[in-house]
Amino acid sequence: MRIYKMKTMNKINDKLTVFFDDPFWIGVFERVCDGKLSVSKVTFGAEPKDYEVKDFILGNYYKLKYSSEIKTEFKQTADNPKRRQRNASKQVQNTGIGTKSQQALQMQREEMKVERKQITKEMREAEKQKQFELKQQKKKEKHKGH
Repeated sequence: MRIYKMKTMNKINDKLTVFFDDPFWIGVFERVCDGKLSVSKVTFGAEPKDYEVKDFILGNYYKLKYSSEIKTEFKQTADNPKRRQRNASKQVQNTGIGTKSQQALQMQREEMKVERKQITKEMREAEKQKQFELKQQKKKEKHKGH
């Protein structure tokens, strides 16, 4: 498991956790902005090298779809290198992602499920309408010839 931390200007903290979830390597982007956590999940497939992860971040970061925001408390830690190393080793011991992140991912799945159902329903109704109009047209054509 590898953890990458990124800091941006407007008090936004990003964290990418890459871990193995049989049979794929998964990357979870966690973004904390103004005390609200949002998460995005990416499947890498084979184990990504560091340069591949960097290229992915540079090329696709702004295309990521984040989940709805969950209110969370974010504690700013000091930039002491020993403390950072200690925290990194603790996080490596914990495999996977945090509970809040899992909840955010679950919410994102539910939202996408509802959106997918709505799109499918609209397509189905459009197909029914098309079939109905086709039947009506055939009826009119039958009566025109006589």
